[in-house]
Amino acid sequence: MKISVDLTLSPLQNDYEIHVINFIKALRNSEFTVLENPLSTQIFGEYDTLMPFLQEQIKTSFQNQDICVLTMKIVKTDRSEYEPHF
Repeated sequence: MKISVDLTLSPLQNDYEIHVINFIKALRNSEFTVLENPLSTQIFGEYDTLMPFLQEQIKTSFQNQDICVLTMKIVKTDRSEYEPHF
């Protein structure tokens, strides 16, 4: 089953930028399609391979920070080709 995941990582500490950059670089270096915008990062793939990958990347990111919030939305479809029709 294909999924689309929208992620927003919000480290609550002064050196937040490096943690966001490292998280996005890890996503970029994966086998999955990754799209970025100024507010969030989207990643697309098969549920059974994407979710374990995300679980590991989130854990690594959390272990390298004192306090962090991660907002995640999951859609049951591949929306990587979405273009507005208006």
